[in-house]
Amino acid sequence: MYTFKALFTNYWLLSAICGWILAQTIKIFTGVFKLQSFSLRAFIFGTGGMPSSHSATVMGLCTAIAVTEGFASPLFAIAFLLAIVVMIDAMGVRQETGKQSRALNQILEELFSDTPDKIEMHFKELIGHTPLQVFFGALTGVGTALLLSLIPGIR
Repeated sequence: MYTFKALFTNYWLLSAICGWILAQTIKIFTGVFKLQSFSLRAFIFGTGGMPSSHSATVMGLCTAIAVTEGFASPLFAIAFLLAIVVMIDAMGVRQETGKQSRALNQILEELFSDTPDKIEMHFKELIGHTPLQVFFGALTGVGTALLLSLIPGIR
């Protein structure tokens, strides 16, 4: 029973998970505003978009560690470096993958323009994040962890 309760009162884990949930929830509104459509599947499994849920997750964890352990702790150093790697990856490698997917999809459409039903694969294009999306994701994670730190019994 203690283990089960510990999962729901683990400040560090809650900061990361709640940061992700909040970012994904915000994406519903930014996605509906931008695309004029709603998708529950995109909410749960979607990547890309505003704000970055990857950034919110790692910065929620990093901030929670900073609040409890301080900026000089080895745990903070590990979490901070993890956050930097994840956020750079979200902007760099994953963004480039999205650009390559767009190019490949265009090539496939041109190759099979006379028989579009023969296109068997379509690459996912919205994979990475812009620097602004990563920045707002990071702010979402920091804010979530700071707000959770105010709840008695969580920290």
